[in-house]
Amino acid sequence: MSVKKKKMNQELIKRNYDFDIRAQKDEKRGNIIIGRPIVYESKTDIAGMFAEVIEKGALKNTNLEDVRFLVNHDQSKIPLARSRRNTKNSTMQLSVDDKGMEIQVELDNTEARNLYSAIERGDITGMSFMFGIEDEEWEDLDTDYPTRHIKSISTVVEVSAVTFPAYEDTSISARDKSAVDTARLAVDTARSGAVETTPK
Repeated sequence: MSVKKKKMNQELIKRNYDFDIRAQKDEKRGNIIIGRPIVYESKTDIAGMFAEVIEKGALKNTNLEDVRFLVNHDQSKIPLARSRRNTKNSTMQLSVDDKGMEIQVELDNTEARNLYSAIERGDITGMSFMFGIEDEEWEDLDTDYPTRHIKSISTVVEVSAVTFPAYEDTSISARDKSAVDTARLAVDTARSGAVETTPK
C-alpha cells in the first residue's frame, strides 16, 4: 500500500549522519569546513521502525532564509556560523545540487578553531540537520517495515557537527529511546491518517 500525505504542521525533526565532513584552509577565508548534511536518495533506517529516503529535488522550494551552524545541537551556545539568505557575506554558505545540500563554514573564533582541529584529526565525523517536512509519501504501510519518501522539505533551521552521529553507517542508533518513540509515532500517524493512492 502506498499513501501520500501533505504535512499540515511544521514539526521540526533531526537527522544525523556519519557523512563526509572535512577541514581545509582557504587563502581568503582562513579555516573552513565543508560537509554534506543532506543527501538525496540514500535509504536510512529510522530506529528499526521504518526506512526513510529524501527524494531528489526535496530542497527545491525549501526555506533556507536563516540557518545556524552549531555543535551537537547546543542552542545554549552562540552559533559558530550562520547563513542569512545565503548571501556571500554569511559565515556559512549553502549549496543545493543534484546530490543534496553542501555547506561551507568559515571558522574564526576560539571555539570554532577547536572544532576545526577536531574535524581535521577525525575526532568529529558526523553532521546533523533540523528540518520540517512539507510533503511525504509512505509505501508498504501494511508491512512491519514501511518506507517514508520525503518529497519536499519545508525548512532547514540548523546544521550541526556532531560528536556521536545517531546514524552509524546511515542507520539511526536504537539506543536513543526518544528517537524510537518519535519513529513509532510517525508510522502510527501515517497509518491512521493516510489516504490510499495508486501504487507506483
